[in-house]
Amino acid sequence: MPMRWLFVFLICPALGAAASPAWKDGFVTRLELLALIETLNAGLLSHPSATATLERWCGDHGLAREAKVVAVLERGAEKTLDEDGRKLLAVPAGEPVLYRHVRLVCGDKPLSEADNWYVPGRLTPEMNRLLDETGTPFGRAIRDLDFRRETLSARLLWRPLPEHWEMQALPRPAPGGRLEAPGRILEHRALLRKTDGTPLALVTETYASGALDFPLPEERDAP
Repeated sequence: MPMRWLFVFLICPALGAAASPAWKDGFVTRLELLALIETLNAGLLSHPSATATLERWCGDHGLAREAKVVAVLERGAEKTLDEDGRKLLAVPAGEPVLYRHVRLVCGDKPLSEADNWYVPGRLTPEMNRLLDETGTPFGRAIRDLDFRRETLSARLLWRPLPEHWEMQALPRPAPGGRLEAPGRILEHRALLRKTDGTPLALVTETYASGALDFPLPEERDAP
């Protein structure tokens, strides 16, 4: 394994084990974090390429010196696609579907993990080479196809404020308490299609609290 990929693996553990960003707990902080998660969610839903959206997010929030998202490829990973997934991809029995698992990072910040099942026969040889031999993000590898994204589901995995928070009294945080985000904050499932509607890939993306790992002004919750 090249040293630069080994370095990324060492500093960017799996999402569930990643260090969680923490801020001073309080209502305003929780409201800001909820707004940030919803803003990230809206950006991902409005753009066909999650990689491009995450790079803009990384640059806007200063997560790294260079706002460049890198895909860390887990070689040899295997996960069987179920029959419902094959139907979504519209692949007949016997046509191969390949699996790819990557972690997207910006600098030392883990941003997401992706399970990706794709149909190699619908891509160019160069696209397949990039996906098989390099850590190129999927959206970047197939961008010449001018693909579109069809979201199948999107859900928040963490809510800094409970649902219907505006209709209930909220407990006061302990003085000096810190608010820690869990490793996973969002999950999306989507189909990537050619412009003629032909399915190219089925992806499940889990977004990490590394996207929130920048300081929020603590004085906003001061009396």
